Amino acid sequence: MKSISSQVAALLRDKFGQSNVRLLLKFLAVLTFFFVVYTIIFHLIMGWEGRDYSWITGFYWTLTVMSTLGFGDITFATDLGRLFSITVLLTGIVFLLVMLPFTFIQFFYAPWLEAQNRARAPRALDKDIRNHVIFTQFDSVTVNVVDRLKQFGIPYVILIEDLHRALELHDMGFKVMVGDLDSPQTYERLNVQQAALVVVLNEDMKSTNILFTIRGLSDQVTTVTNADLDDSLDILQLAGSTHVFQFTKMLGKSLARRVAGHDMQANIVGRFDRLLIAEAPALHTGLKGKTLAESRLREITGVTVAGIWERGKLEIPHPDTIIDASNVLLLAGSAEQFERYDRLISSAGQHHLNQGPVLVLGGGRVGQSIADNFEERGIHYRVVEKRRDIVDKRSTFILGSAGDLEVLLKAGINDTPAVIITTHDDDLNIYLTIYCRRLRRDAQIISRASLDRNVETLHRAGADLVMSFTSLCTNTIINLLKPGQLLMLSEGLSIFRATVGPSFINKQLRENRIREKTGCSVIAVKRGEQLIINPEPSIILREHDDLVLIGVADAEKRFIHEFPHMVY
Repeated sequence: MKSISSQVAALLRDKFGQSNVRLLLKFLAVLTFFFVVYTIIFHLIMGWEGRDYSWITGFYWTLTVMSTLGFGDITFATDLGRLFSITVLLTGIVFLLVMLPFTFIQFFYAPWLEAQNRARAPRALDKDIRNHVIFTQFDSVTVNVVDRLKQFGIPYVILIEDLHRALELHDMGFKVMVGDLDSPQTYERLNVQQAALVVVLNEDMKSTNILFTIRGLSDQVTTVTNADLDDSLDILQLAGSTHVFQFTKMLGKSLARRVAGHDMQANIVGRFDRLLIAEAPALHTGLKGKTLAESRLREITGVTVAGIWERGKLEIPHPDTIIDASNVLLLAGSAEQFERYDRLISSAGQHHLNQGPVLVLGGGRVGQSIADNFEERGIHYRVVEKRRDIVDKRSTFILGSAGDLEVLLKAGINDTPAVIITTHDDDLNIYLTIYCRRLRRDAQIISRASLDRNVETLHRAGADLVMSFTSLCTNTIINLLKPGQLLMLSEGLSIFRATVGPSFINKQLRENRIREKTGCSVIAVKRGEQLIINPEPSIILREHDDLVLIGVADAEKRFIHEFPHMVY
C-alpha cells in the first residue's frame, strides 16, 4: 500500500497527471449533476401521481436505474413516469457503462500504471552509484558480460529505449534504465562521468552518435565498441571510442591460428605480465600417445601443462594422463620457455602432413579474415561461399552451398587437413559439422559458435575445436575492465590473481591443495616485482605474495567459495 500511495502521490505531482485528474473530477461533477436533477424530477412525478417518497429513496431509484440494475421495487404508473425512466436508463448506459470506465482508465488508471512501470524501469540512477558498467544494447554478449560482472560484484545497467522491452528485461532480472540513446540528459542520469566502462555494441552509425554524445559529457570514461565495417574504425575513434575492435576479424584470426600441422609452434592466447598462456594441438606432434610424465615437457622446456582441452572440456592433467591426438594442451610459461618448446616440437614433429587446402565453409567477414590470415602465412586454402559478389573477388573462393557434396569435392574435402566452419547460424554449423565429420573422420574440424550454449553441441557433433563469438567479445571486455587482475581466455577460461591469505603464509604451495579442492592451477607467484613462473610445489609462500591462477569459470567460483579470506 505504501508503494501504491507513493506512486499516486507522484502521479498527482506530475503536471500531465494533474490535468488528467482535473478532467476526471469534471466528469464526476457532471454525473453528480444528473443524479441530483433526476432525483428532483423523480419526486415531482411521484407527487403528480399521488405518491410520496423520501429523498434517499429518490436517490436510490436514480442510482439503480442509471446503473441498469433496476430492481423494480419502485416504478411509475403513468406514461410520463415511464418515459422519464427510459431517459434515466439511457443516460446511465452512456455515462456509467460507457464513458465512466473509459474515462477512469484513460485519465487515471493508465497514467498510474505507466507510473508504476516507470518505477520498475527507472529513468535515472542513484547519484551514489559509480564504477559501474553501462551497456547501450542488449544481446548475447551483454548477457555473458553481466554474468561475469555479477560474479565480481560490479554494478551495471542496460540502457533501453523502449519501455516495454525494458520491463521485460527487468522481469528477467536485469538492471535496466529507460532513455534515449542519443540524449545527453540520458547519460547524465546514468552517471556516465563516474562509470568504469561504457560498452557500445550497436550498429556502426548508431555507435558513432552514442560515443560522440558521451564525449560531450566526459573525456575520461573508458568506452569499448565494435566496428562492423573497415571504414568505421577511424570514424569511431574520431567519435571518441577508447577501444575499437573488429570482433568478427578477431574471431577469424583466432580460428585460423588453431589449424594444426602448418606450423608446430604453440599458439599464444594470452599474456599476464611476463607469463604467457598458449594452446598447442597434440595432432601431428611427437607428444601423441605419451603420458605427461613421459613427455618431460616441464623438465626439458620449463613450460607447465596447466590443462588439457578434450572436446571443449578442460581436464586437469596428472603425470599418468595420456596425450591423445584430439587433445589441445594448455601451456603456461615464459617467452624463453616457449622458444625451447617450439624447438622441441619442431624437431620431434611428424612432417608427413596432408598438404591439401584448408577448407573454409562460409565467406562472410569471419571467413574473409581467415583467408587474409592464411595468405599472410602462405597456407593453401579454399573458401566455399554462396554469394557471387563475394566469390568474384578472390580466385580461392568457390561458389556453391557447403551442404552440396559436389561443391565440397571440388573444394578438396578429400584432401584437406582441416575444415573451418564460420557461418553465424549455429544450426547450420552443427549440420555442417556432422556432415564433414562423416565425410572425413581424420580431418581437424574447427567451428564457430555464435552462442555459448551451442559449444558443447558442436563438440558432440564432431568438432575438435569450437570458438564462441560471444565468449571472444566477453573476454575482451572483461580484460579491459580489470587489467592486471584478470585475463579471460577462450571459452570461459580465465587467469586471475589472489593475494595469499593468513592460512597460506609460511606454508608450501602443495599443502593448500588448491588444484584438488577447486580445479584451479597456480601458474605463477608474484613476489614484489618478481614473477616466479611455474613455481615448484615446494615453494614457501610469504606474506603479500600474489598467486596467479588459471581455471574455467566454475573452478574460479569454487576457489572464491573455498578461500573467501583471500583478497581477490
